[in-house]
Amino acid sequence: MSSAEGSTHEGFSAEERAAMKDHAQELRKAARRSSRADKAAEAEGDVLAKIAEMRDPDRAMAERVHAVVTASAPLLAPRLWFGMPAYALDGKVVCFFQSAEKFKARYATLGFSDQAKLDDGPMWAAGFALTEVTPEVEERIAALVKQAVR
Repeated sequence: MSSAEGSTHEGFSAEERAAMKDHAQELRKAARRSSRADKAAEAEGDVLAKIAEMRDPDRAMAERVHAVVTASAPLLAPRLWFGMPAYALDGKVVCFFQSAEKFKARYATLGFSDQAKLDDGPMWAAGFALTEVTPEVEERIAALVKQAVR
C-alpha cells in the first residue's frame, strides 16, 4: 500500500504516548500489590495523588467529581486508567475524569465506558464536557453515575 502524496500522519501524539506509558505503569504497579484491601487503598491513593498533581481548575473539578462519584456509587473502585482518575466495577472502568490539560483540550471531560448502563434508545451520550462543577452539575453527575451502575 502506498501512502497519499503529502501525507503527514505521524502516529500518536506525545500526550497519547504518555497516556499509554502511564497505563503500562499502572498495570505493572497493580500486579505487584498484595491483598485486595492493599490494592484498593493504594489505587485510591494513586487517584488522589494524580488529582493533587493537576493544576486548577482541573484539580478542583476532579476533586468534586471524585467526591460525587464515590458518594453516589460506593461500589465503584477508584483507580488510574491511562493516567486519569477512573472508577471501576469488577475491575472494568465505568467512568473517568480527563483533565483538559492532559490532552491540551478546551475543557475537562467526564467520560463513561461501554460498561456504563446509560443506554437510552439507539443513541446516548458517553462523554460530558466540564468547565466547572456547580451544585447542579454535581447532581447530574450523581444521577449519571447511579444510572451507570444500576
